[in-house]
Amino acid sequence: MSVRLRKWKTKEGKVQEAWWVDVKYQHPDGRVERIRKASPLNTRRGAEEYERQVRHALLTGTFGKEKQSEPDRILTLGEFVPRFLTYSENNDKHSTVVTKQQHQEDHIIPFFGEMALDAIGPSQIEDFKAAMKKKPSAARSRKAAPTKAAIRKRKDVTPNPLSKKFINNVLSSLSKLLAVAVEHKVIREAPYVKPFGKLPKPDFDFLTFEEAERLIDAAEPEWRPLILVAIKTGLREGELIGLQWNDLDLQRRKLQVRRTVWRGVEDLPKGGRERTVDVPTSVVETLKAHRHLRGRHVFCQEDGQPLTEGKMKAPLRRALRAAGITREVGQVGWHDLRHTYASHLAMRGIPMKVIQELLGHADLSTTNRYAHLAPGARESAVQQLDQPAPQLQAEPTRDAAGAH
Repeated sequence: MSVRLRKWKTKEGKVQEAWWVDVKYQHPDGRVERIRKASPLNTRRGAEEYERQVRHALLTGTFGKEKQSEPDRILTLGEFVPRFLTYSENNDKHSTVVTKQQHQEDHIIPFFGEMALDAIGPSQIEDFKAAMKKKPSAARSRKAAPTKAAIRKRKDVTPNPLSKKFINNVLSSLSKLLAVAVEHKVIREAPYVKPFGKLPKPDFDFLTFEEAERLIDAAEPEWRPLILVAIKTGLREGELIGLQWNDLDLQRRKLQVRRTVWRGVEDLPKGGRERTVDVPTSVVETLKAHRHLRGRHVFCQEDGQPLTEGKMKAPLRRALRAAGITREVGQVGWHDLRHTYASHLAMRGIPMKVIQELLGHADLSTTNRYAHLAPGARESAVQQLDQPAPQLQAEPTRDAAGAH
């Protein structure tokens, strides 16, 4: 096998692992050369790409000679990626690091990997954008391999292209990589990575007031508190997982959102800021009744360990099915319960600024996507046009003004 994962233990007992390439090459004179080297990008895909580079260098007779004697040579993007990911690990949230790594592996390295960083300019970036627009959206899925039945079902379905919003996210990762290359003095300046222009805000789904109550009532008893709290506090999925008992002040009907947990890694909430959320009486009563001694997390597994995104999917699906809540496109997920919270506040006439603070949005424009749900705001405004004109005070004449 040319690419393999090596694992070993350090003296401290910590398990380390690295992807290696192991290539055998027979020269024209019959001599066999074996190359065993660690991949610069420590992933399976990175190692597979590195293996191709090694084989190409062996075939062309440049392996071990090219570029190594040139101290002023500009690194290729593929060579710089490990340094960029180290920078990201030191400065970004774990979820951001994983996202950037996926962008590099799935899209950026396959296109730019062998290009020198200083050879990447506006023309190459526009070519990359054009190529991304042709990619099917399934290309970014990192879920388990589909079953044969699922593959047969998809045969007659034309996959949707990647959304421009997603492509802009990938372009942002590319722009950051080039900026870090400038910061590390690998290149003198970075080209402007122009994203697609202003995009329409994505649609969102939410439950009606009646659907929300049905969902809470239909939920299994052990999951009902979690679903109720999600609908009536607007916490993100990772914030629900990270919620601890010492974050609650039930007497004052408040909770502190201090952390989020994503793929088992604890971090600050999105935006890097904690926030306080006022909660209704129903949440206070539910949490009092939910009090357990399994650990510090409010919602946890039987052994007290935090929940995971995977363990939360099935209970919500079962509750939706029991409540008879279906959608023609897609499936209601945990983030839709956050949309439900915001939508219900807007529909009850709560000011957008207050909703922004409760949701923890950094920008009011993000919250304003719910503004159209405010009850009768536009209708009552235009009805004012049929009202009698207001009586305006007559402006005094010059003579009258002079008389004063």
